Amino acid sequence: MPSRAQAQRLIDEELVTVNGEPVRPSHKLKGGEVITCLVPEPEPLDIQARDIPLKVVYQDDHVAVVDKPAGMVVHPAPGNWDGTLVHALLHHLTGLSGIGGRERPGIVHRLDKDTSGLLIVAKTDAAHSGLSKAFKAHQLDRRYRVLVAGVPTPPWGTIDLPLGRDPKDRKRMSGGPNQARHAITHYRTLESFGHTAYLECKLETGRTHQIRVHLTDRGWPVLGDPVYGGRKAQQTVADVPRQMLHAYRLAIAHPVSGEELLFESPLPEDFQSVLDRLREGAG
Repeated sequence: MPSRAQAQRLIDEELVTVNGEPVRPSHKLKGGEVITCLVPEPEPLDIQARDIPLKVVYQDDHVAVVDKPAGMVVHPAPGNWDGTLVHALLHHLTGLSGIGGRERPGIVHRLDKDTSGLLIVAKTDAAHSGLSKAFKAHQLDRRYRVLVAGVPTPPWGTIDLPLGRDPKDRKRMSGGPNQARHAITHYRTLESFGHTAYLECKLETGRTHQIRVHLTDRGWPVLGDPVYGGRKAQQTVADVPRQMLHAYRLAIAHPVSGEELLFESPLPEDFQSVLDRLREGAG
């Protein structure tokens, strides 16, 4: 029998369906439905602390904020059982909340492997519960810096497009009116360079791959995105090292003390290098 947290993760990852369709945790059954739960095959896992370089931006008795580098997976999963952020956290921090389970101690939210930037983790169960409630209620400010192929028109706006698992490829997300999960991204153009642009995106919701899918749907894929960007994102600018997406700002009330916390992360060197080339080319 899975724990409540494990059951919640299965629903969030759309591995639980009712009559073949993914549903929200609040979905009410009427009777007679067919409920299917795809539980991933368990694999033995022994997470050991690893002395992996990691920038800890802030730490107290309850939470820590880290600046995750691009290329690092957040928690162990098939194909990435070692060298994850969790392995690094176990080395750098004095404790982690156990609510997330063995594989995800302290993990409340995630960043994609090739997305860099700020991430908050829970060191105590009280902090984990508080952070989870804040994320669920959208009581935080998360902003990203993004380089895209194409120039947004209008230069600022809101993308309101529900997201869900792609029925043809469970590793991808897809957007559309029939998808299960409400998703909203606010964007504004900071600079444009002819055929590319530099954006700030603010998340109102935090769905898997949300910014990447939303921007691609509008015709402005994230530069270097190998999954959703297609040729446009790969060929518009040469030698882009990874998807140009950086979580640069995180503001949230401390889950225990209530103190307002605000953190900002400078652009990583690889991101800044691509941005500088675009500016030079536009000049």
